[in-house]
Amino acid sequence: MLIAPSVLASDFSKLSDEVIRVDIAGADWIHLDVMDGHFVPNLTFGPPVIAAMRQYTDKPFDVHLMIDEPLRYTPAFLKAGADIITFHREAYGDPAATIAAIKEGGAKPAMALKPDTPAEEVYPYLDRLFMVLVMTVEPGFGGQAFMEDMLAKVKKIKERRPDILVQVDGGINPETVHKAALAGVDVCVAGTSVFRARDAREAIDALKAAADVKRV
Repeated sequence: MLIAPSVLASDFSKLSDEVIRVDIAGADWIHLDVMDGHFVPNLTFGPPVIAAMRQYTDKPFDVHLMIDEPLRYTPAFLKAGADIITFHREAYGDPAATIAAIKEGGAKPAMALKPDTPAEEVYPYLDRLFMVLVMTVEPGFGGQAFMEDMLAKVKKIKERRPDILVQVDGGINPETVHKAALAGVDVCVAGTSVFRARDAREAIDALKAAADVKRV
């Protein structure tokens, strides 16, 4: 199981220190939630902030675009240093064109699904994607409760294409990461449970230990 701490839960007044802290603590990826205040009811940061953070870690930047027009802004996020760019199936535009732009820019494309969007919506694109993100909360704000019924969606996607990475985001802690691992999840985005923990390394180690299970 890969653990991608979400900067959304960090102390924004010292982002560089926060990124370094979870890097040293054993984060596999750094998850960056980009929100435009339209696609979701929250506003975070954009390419300049991501570019500023890029110099403080070599860990992959897992950029989750919760924005209306992902294709329009893909070049800016590529330039800022994104390694993985996840955009929503529910966003405006042609998903195939967005996937192509991400690949052509040298990053790995991923597609996210909100809780109300069925797994089948991602099927036509599975052969072109690096990863699928199944939201286990309504996107927009951290600290929400894990929607366990979303794990059925994970299983459907894995049955359709067993080799694709599946990520979940929302309400991740040792109890829910265990359930996610049993369902076949490969990557968990953990915000509050890592950044708000007394010791980030202990928190990440606990998540990985809980995820060390035999999948069903």
